[in-house]
Amino acid sequence: MRIFDRKFGADFLAAVPREPGIYRMYDAAGGLLYVGKARDLRRRLAQYRTTRRTKKDRKRRALVRSADRIEWQTCASELDAALTEIGLIQALRPRRNVAGAFPFLYPFIGIQADGTDTRFCVTTSPEAFATFELHGAFRSREVTREAFFALMRLLRFVGHATPRRAHHGLRVPRHSYVCTFRRLPRDWPALWAALFRGASRVALEQLALRLLEHDGACARSAAVHADLAAVERFFDEEASTLATAITATGYIGYPVPQRDRDALFLRYREHATRGSRRALDASV
Repeated sequence: MRIFDRKFGADFLAAVPREPGIYRMYDAAGGLLYVGKARDLRRRLAQYRTTRRTKKDRKRRALVRSADRIEWQTCASELDAALTEIGLIQALRPRRNVAGAFPFLYPFIGIQADGTDTRFCVTTSPEAFATFELHGAFRSREVTREAFFALMRLLRFVGHATPRRAHHGLRVPRHSYVCTFRRLPRDWPALWAALFRGASRVALEQLALRLLEHDGACARSAAVHADLAAVERFFDEEASTLATAITATGYIGYPVPQRDRDALFLRYREHATRGSRRALDASV
């Protein structure tokens, strides 16, 4: 007998509807192990029953072994199921869910112009940077942080970096970073804000032109090229993608709170899917 049938009953699946919904797996002590979503609940849970000894099915086999009880609930649509799933994951943080469980780690990039000083920050604690113009929240810490530090290295060629201690009393939380530059061009704060918001890459183009005129930057052309590519990757993968999602869904408010970011993109993907279907229907 399959372990799934032995633990949950051979007739378990017969009672599960073929509708969109979410399912929850609990251990013997009643602790929540995992929350999942499905377009077809019966079909999805049947996949746990028929797991094989392959790498692809390793996670499902482990969940079946650990679970003592499975509960399910139907939802009005696949999108509603996805939104319900992410809400439960964020609120309850099941032990076996990783994706979407830690939105508080989604980073922001901020900018602040103060006279001749321009400050940049990267942080997962937006409440500590109320005086900054913040942009985000972005999904990838790796891409965002890589771009931030690449940009800070590049700006050293065209501006004057101030000592780290000179943050005018700003308390910088752990895992947050602030860099201050003097004598950057007056229009640059607005241009960089537009890049962080995903609206324009003009700031990156102007920076590249300035670097071409700097002997030190030319002498380190390979490193400079890599840093420019990191900032461009951030614009393409994070900033402009977020801007597109906001526009497509009509989302109100900016920056996007960390807890709202995943739900925003679920709605955006649903919007894009519907648009593709309409285009396909129109071409037939």
